[in-house]
Amino acid sequence: MARGDVHLLGAALPLAAAPMAGGPTSPALATAVAGAGAFPFLAAGYKTPEALAAEIAAVRGTGAPFGVNLFAPAPALVGEADYRRYAEELQPEADAYGIDLSGAPLIQDDDRWREKVDLLLADPVPVVSLTFGLPSADDARELRRAGSRLLITVTTVDEARAAAEVGADALVAQGSDAGAHSGTHDPTRRITPMPALDLVPAVVAATGLPVVAAGGVDGPQAVAALLDAGAAAVAVGTLLVRTDESGASRTYRDALGDPAFTSTAVTRAFTGRPARALRNGFLDRHDATAPTGYPAVHHLTRGLRQAAAEAGDTQRLHLWAGTGYRNATTGPASTVIERLAERL
Repeated sequence: MARGDVHLLGAALPLAAAPMAGGPTSPALATAVAGAGAFPFLAAGYKTPEALAAEIAAVRGTGAPFGVNLFAPAPALVGEADYRRYAEELQPEADAYGIDLSGAPLIQDDDRWREKVDLLLADPVPVVSLTFGLPSADDARELRRAGSRLLITVTTVDEARAAAEVGADALVAQGSDAGAHSGTHDPTRRITPMPALDLVPAVVAATGLPVVAAGGVDGPQAVAALLDAGAAAVAVGTLLVRTDESGASRTYRDALGDPAFTSTAVTRAFTGRPARALRNGFLDRHDATAPTGYPAVHHLTRGLRQAAAEAGDTQRLHLWAGTGYRNATTGPASTVIERLAERL
């Protein structure tokens, strides 16, 4: 292999399918990616432990290496008053679907972190990756002791050093061009431009750990450049959303190919955590006033966003997209992987 390190993830190619929670990542997508020689991640976010166990069993049946991504628990950052203010602000959006936000409870959960960690300790997978923060030293040690390689998502050099200290085997260096949620450990900070091409060599130099590059991957040239910059592997997300095996809604898939959408922006409007999405009406109306408060804001807007997806309403739906979204195509996921591997 001319570039990358296939030994890090154990797949034939130094390519990975990034975990995309909330629908796009499916067992079918993971299976297709594995069949094409890349490394698939399952997205544990928003799933019950039982649903996650079923997906693990389905992908394990392929015999290919794979990983599971968990959301690290987030600190409570939004108070009742600010939460109620934002709920009142969003009520006109919810009125379009007959949804009443006035009594929506402020939910600050941890996505059943303990249960999911316990599942992965009892039924280990080859790789466990974390995003949104760090595990405890005990959890990191136990996951590794169970036989899983531990990867932690970082967006800055300081985060990379902290992840190395807690016991990460490798890091996912997520550049600011990535679609969906930023993996930043501090959701209150302003996400400043830091392309993966700059972040990767800085993280490698600071920690000496293997790095999976993510963010802004729009084609084979980007893959080759990131591997040349020192990445052991490259993860792709947005380019897989429109594929046949993706679990993304039809509304979301079609929006990525709609020329009416001309740019992306990082916003807290949909979930209370910075995330890159296609710029639409909801983002423009509420970006400036949205509180930092994930997952409380995620739970507040979830019903509205689900209704928008079902109705084909692209102006009220979170249309997660990296900056390379224009190159997301329909067809088999294997075709996307094959194209990304052209310069390897």
